[in-house]
Amino acid sequence: MSTCTTASRDLDEPLAGTAATARTWLLLEQPGPWGVKALTSSHLDPTLGRALEAAAQDTGVRIALIRRPGRHADCGAPSERHVYAAHTTPGNVWLHSAMTNDPEQLLNLDFTALGMGDPHTFDAALGGRPHTGDPLALVCTNGKRDRCCALLGRPLAAELAASAVEGAWEVTHLGGHRFSPTLLVLPYGYAYGRAEAHAVKEILQGVQEGRVVTEGCRGRSTWERPAQAAELAVRTAAGEHTADALSVVRTDGTAPRWEVTVAHTDGRLWRVIVARGASLPPRQESCGSALGSPARMDVVAVRELPRVTLPVPC
Repeated sequence: MSTCTTASRDLDEPLAGTAATARTWLLLEQPGPWGVKALTSSHLDPTLGRALEAAAQDTGVRIALIRRPGRHADCGAPSERHVYAAHTTPGNVWLHSAMTNDPEQLLNLDFTALGMGDPHTFDAALGGRPHTGDPLALVCTNGKRDRCCALLGRPLAAELAASAVEGAWEVTHLGGHRFSPTLLVLPYGYAYGRAEAHAVKEILQGVQEGRVVTEGCRGRSTWERPAQAAELAVRTAAGEHTADALSVVRTDGTAPRWEVTVAHTDGRLWRVIVARGASLPPRQESCGSALGSPARMDVVAVRELPRVTLPVPC
């Protein structure tokens, strides 16, 4: 039986510019089964889940549930849970971790401050501190959202855990089921599609060295989708792999065409033209959905701008 992932792969649908958007990720450990909307359809108190959704709205914070790879029997609530917060904006990238036995403590967070890149509220509310372990490799495995996430994501998460990738977690939702297995790597916030274990290990090694692997990359979650595609295009054109070397400083225009300005820390600038197209022929965006034409971000042009030499004052 054909799946949305098979169709996307066979039609060579491009990955760039398809990552979920979030400046800050907030992750709460929640073992056991997950439903379609996991914050309100898992063993987490749904009242708390709704309150967290409301608190994070329009703040730049995206909340997801995580669990260790493996079997997910209904074993009740854990006595302690891991909690992570990661900010992904270049120049202020951080990953903090904490443990809590009361997930309602997350309601004490200042979500606006978190979204702007201030970790102090996380540390004060939860006793958090900078994470000193491996980067996080989050694999979407929520089969209730799409069967491809379970069929392809869970084996990848299990293989990573079996090969001693300590930062491997299953996560509830990263978007783009048709690109399964999907992966998010923190702290930098780059997302990947059609991921394989050997490639994930290379990606994580790069993160530890401050590098970005662009093969299979969907984009950096910090940016909206046109900017994700533009940043990756500049990386390819400039041969730049340092994670925080590039920033998106401006996006002009509206759909279906944008002009994105990308800046390098060394002062170089690029103007990138991105156009929204339709993926043809029609295909399923998710298993069981009607045929459609998913939006794609096509980079039309990449142009390095001339450097401006300022006059020397007399």
